[in-house]
Amino acid sequence: MPVTVPLSSSRTRRYRVATRAAAVTAIVSAAFGVLAATDHHQADATSAGQLIAGKSPAVMTDAEARNAVQFISFTPPEAPTPPVVPEAVIWEQNRIAAEAAEAARPHTVRPILGVLTSNFGMRWGALHAGLDFADPIGTPIAAVTDGTVIEAGPASGFGLWVRVQQDDGSIGVYGHVNDILAEVGQDVRAGDVIATVGNRGFSTGPHLHYEVHQPGVGPVDPMPWLADRGIDVGHAADD
Repeated sequence: MPVTVPLSSSRTRRYRVATRAAAVTAIVSAAFGVLAATDHHQADATSAGQLIAGKSPAVMTDAEARNAVQFISFTPPEAPTPPVVPEAVIWEQNRIAAEAAEAARPHTVRPILGVLTSNFGMRWGALHAGLDFADPIGTPIAAVTDGTVIEAGPASGFGLWVRVQQDDGSIGVYGHVNDILAEVGQDVRAGDVIATVGNRGFSTGPHLHYEVHQPGVGPVDPMPWLADRGIDVGHAADD
């Protein structure tokens, strides 16, 4: 039969005190453990933030890379909206740009770059009413000024020609052309290609014959007329 040995009252009290002390110790330890875990989590978060801010993408984890991308692409709600330019302002800017471009472009050009071979004046007992510029067949011929094509086709003595009402009211004649590249009624600007150099009609070699006809006067010397407009074509050596 088991024997029960009664504990003394002093021993009982000491047992209870020890038990309570152990319980308190366990509670305090648990509390410190929670605090330590929280501090560790915060430290990890701070460390992660620092790494994301300064770490090379090559050594980031997937989670860090996602966080970094989200951070970079974030736009604060107070970001300014680009200003809207009024339509009237845009129209005015375009108008000014167009006027500047118009003022900058040439309004008179040399018809071709070929050498001047014959001047305006009497030749072989008849009036040579224009300037001759030598160049190979097929060389592009430019409209000397802005104007409107008033005739393009066959012409006696020239084979083919193009006539342009020029910007001052005069008529520009382009003779002996090989190909006509403009149509009657077409508006042209200085420098536009209207024909190519040829050797048609009464011609001794590929060249362009260019004349200027003033209203009520007839043919005038194109050399001073061009010079007044800033174009120096030189002077033919044999005239």
